[in-house]
Amino acid sequence: MFGMGHTNTLKMDEPQPTSLLDTGVQGVITKPVSRYEGPRKVTGTATYSAEYRVDNMAYGVLVSARIGSGKVSAIDADAVKSLPGVIDVVTDFKHFLRNAGQGGETKAPTQGVEEISYFGQVIAIVLGESYEAARDAALQLPISYDATPGRYDFNAHRGETDKPPFNNIPSHFSQGDLDQAMADAAVTIDATFTTPSQNSVAMEPHASLAYWDEGKLTLYGSYQMPTQDAQALAKALGVSASKVRIVAPFVGGGFGSKLGISPESAAAAIAAKQLGRPVKAVMLRPQVFEITPRRSNTEQRIRLAANADGRLIGIGHETLCSNLPGEGFFEPAGIGTHSLYPGEHRIINHDLVRLNLGLSGSMRAPGEASGMLALEGAIDELAEKMGLDPVELRKRNDMTIDPEKNVPFSSRQLSRCLDEGAKQFGWSDRQATPGGRREGEWLIGMGMAAATRNNQLQTDSAKASLDAAGHLTIETAMTDIGTGTYTILAQIAGELLGLTPEQITIKLGDSDSPASGGSGGSWGACGSGSAVYLACEDIRNQIAKKLDVSPEAITFKDGMVIADNRSTRLAELAGEGLEATGEIKPGKQKDATTQASYGAHFCEVGVNAVTGEVRVRRMLGVFAAGRILNEKTARSQCFGGMTFGIGAALTEELVHDHRNGKVVNHDLGEYHVPVNSDVPQLEVMFLPERDIHSNPLHAKGIGELGISGAGAAIANAIYNATGVRVRDYPLTLDKLLEGLPAV
Repeated sequence: MFGMGHTNTLKMDEPQPTSLLDTGVQGVITKPVSRYEGPRKVTGTATYSAEYRVDNMAYGVLVSARIGSGKVSAIDADAVKSLPGVIDVVTDFKHFLRNAGQGGETKAPTQGVEEISYFGQVIAIVLGESYEAARDAALQLPISYDATPGRYDFNAHRGETDKPPFNNIPSHFSQGDLDQAMADAAVTIDATFTTPSQNSVAMEPHASLAYWDEGKLTLYGSYQMPTQDAQALAKALGVSASKVRIVAPFVGGGFGSKLGISPESAAAAIAAKQLGRPVKAVMLRPQVFEITPRRSNTEQRIRLAANADGRLIGIGHETLCSNLPGEGFFEPAGIGTHSLYPGEHRIINHDLVRLNLGLSGSMRAPGEASGMLALEGAIDELAEKMGLDPVELRKRNDMTIDPEKNVPFSSRQLSRCLDEGAKQFGWSDRQATPGGRREGEWLIGMGMAAATRNNQLQTDSAKASLDAAGHLTIETAMTDIGTGTYTILAQIAGELLGLTPEQITIKLGDSDSPASGGSGGSWGACGSGSAVYLACEDIRNQIAKKLDVSPEAITFKDGMVIADNRSTRLAELAGEGLEATGEIKPGKQKDATTQASYGAHFCEVGVNAVTGEVRVRRMLGVFAAGRILNEKTARSQCFGGMTFGIGAALTEELVHDHRNGKVVNHDLGEYHVPVNSDVPQLEVMFLPERDIHSNPLHAKGIGELGISGAGAAIANAIYNATGVRVRDYPLTLDKLLEGLPAV
């Protein structure tokens, strides 16, 4: 039995100059603690969505459209219902989802699938007593279409654009007179870069197990944001939000593709209600590529205007990207450009080309991941044109005041990241002249790029319950998508209340738990961690009141409470139990300062002079992201981001057939992500930093910082090795061969 619960709410209207994490003596914060849930994962006892089984469960296989534009004219369900093990074929053109929801919006994603908008769109779900029976019937299901001409070729329609609505940043922004700045500048760059569509390729496919009980839906789903996703699914199904519960304790990767509900969730829920028994639907791997959100392809024009000292006076970043008709999301490629470099004259625009190629949405570091491939490539070109070292040019363009908002940065150690990285990597050994270093057939080059990722805070809440035995339970709808949330929240709680991991239970991923912004946008640890911090702070205050001392006079360590020269077991002070809820909210600080994490990437490549093969030989990332809550999980996140950068630079490209929009390489054999032999021993350094404007943890997001700029560092290294400047990603060997020097 717990005492009366308290709610401790903090709205970030003011800086938080002090943090209890600085005064704690348990000694677990920042430490490279191994993930507490790790043993469950490696032993197979951590249950993922597709692994749940309930009594009387039917299996559902999604049926995808085999045209890219048109209308379903007929589905002959009777033709497969007589097949062994087939239960039914469910079509619900009104309530099925045309595509996945995105960005944590509580509105339902686009519904109504009789009209086909892209190849692979879900139009039915076949139910069977076994997965095999359902799959066999889905493959044989006769469907008739009325095909219409579609828009599948970006280049053919690049001149037909829409101005999209606001998406984290305005789609169009201008300041000063960029054309005049280009005319007045001592040195200019005007270059166009292109990036292809990409897929998140999470290891775990999208999956949902749905069952109804007394009018309430419980859905075990692979989702990053259960609170918002449950609300969105309720709207899609036409029921109240209280009637939908999403459970996602373990998510096997998301990278943005699982931010919003996907078509399999609504299909499983509708089928389960119609059938009167639970239904599980798991996407086939080709469906993951066809149905889940892609990172949009982009065409980016970068203009840079610099004075004779290399200081930018003007900057232009104009992006064409694509999405389905009617969808508002655009790839915000210029999001980092707004505040990374100075320049009083600027244009940062985004325009949409409407194509029938599947939904474009958030993929790890939406905006910066694509945008910095172009921006940091152009900065490298400017450095060469001016005869400046690329590190020195970036340092000359460091700043303390946001050039657009005219507010200070909450913290910014870009120059120090550049200096520390150059020193650690041995940048001084770089041959400035391209093609100047050779080892047999291999041309060796070094490249670098800056890194930035905007820092965000979402409204988050968490409940902390301390029982009579001194055991703490934390509950929040936050998820762990492989980032280490279980461990980090336990570390924060353990530091504040002086507890060991064995004395703490973390319960995540249930939309019936206190609401959370979920895992996305690199806000997860800071938001949910701050909520846990505030809940534990309240429990500390309750204990201080019991002892009749000020909270500042108490020390919590190893299950003991030390105050007034006496030491008492925490369990004794818990009485029948203490409970508190913590809630963090964004406030005035997000506008009073510009908040971002910063870093620098350094890379060495070898390019074979005969074949054009590229090998990343070594790579270093130096990052400053506020307090690092766990050095091991943070480093792992940066390793993952840098590996994403290798993929973006060298291999990843979602290829669509220009005749019908079909994804040609819709499996892990043909969509080329970096494998072990493509990735060298990566190095990551963290600079000490505290950001008092971000949250009471003084931490900032890091999960997406590692990818931002990483691919550009590789591209710049390739140019330094070969003298071949390729602005069309990925930099495959066919784009290098013609320009390579004679053997």
